[in-house]
Amino acid sequence: MATLSALLVMAVGCGAGIWQLSRADTKIAMAATLLARQQMPILNANAGPWSLEEASERRMIARGQYLPNAAVWLDNRPRPIPPAGSATAQSGFYLMMSLRLEGKDEVLWINRGWAPRNNENRETLPPVKTPSRVVNIEGIVFAHPGKVYELGNNKIDVDVSKPRIVQNFDLESEGKLRGWSQSPFILREVEVGAEDGLLRDWAPLTSGVDRHYAYAFQWFALAFTGFLFWLFTGLRQYQRQSVSNGHRGDQE
Repeated sequence: MATLSALLVMAVGCGAGIWQLSRADTKIAMAATLLARQQMPILNANAGPWSLEEASERRMIARGQYLPNAAVWLDNRPRPIPPAGSATAQSGFYLMMSLRLEGKDEVLWINRGWAPRNNENRETLPPVKTPSRVVNIEGIVFAHPGKVYELGNNKIDVDVSKPRIVQNFDLESEGKLRGWSQSPFILREVEVGAEDGLLRDWAPLTSGVDRHYAYAFQWFALAFTGFLFWLFTGLRQYQRQSVSNGHRGDQE
């Protein structure tokens, strides 16, 4: 029974450790792919149309005017890179805002950045400055701004004439809701230093790799502990059998 338990612990520990290492390798490979695509020529959203396959993870510039009344605030988003010395991630919003492309009857959704939540009143939106003029935006193309777990399907009647807070952003649903012609991707803005109340210090795709390595070490340590348990249990059993056989030999 002890042997079976030890083997089970070793199998689980080794399997989970290998899985954590594969997760780390996947993130490293994804980051390398993203970096390679960012080195490709910069796309111009106004010169499209571009498909998601053509533009995904590429750098892109866009020129147009924001439609602030259509803003969508994505709730429960941790600060991409926590401040130095902070042990916990600060919760806040991603601001998704539509950009009417200049010279085109098309909208491009922009992830403008992160802003902290008002801890006293979660319905109070952060103060953010939005230019009323035509602007130039540079960013990286993604299929969506990332998803968080939510209860329900968020299918409720909404007022499209004013900003709203949601858990997740559905690009296709937004287009149908507003009857817009829009790009099949979002653009995550990369400009830093702009004094508009938003942070754009995006975490690299390799963030979390060290955590996967730490988890893998813990799982392998558990497997090694199971091996030691099996080894010591076997040695003790062998010693007891030797002593028992020795007593029987003396009695004879």
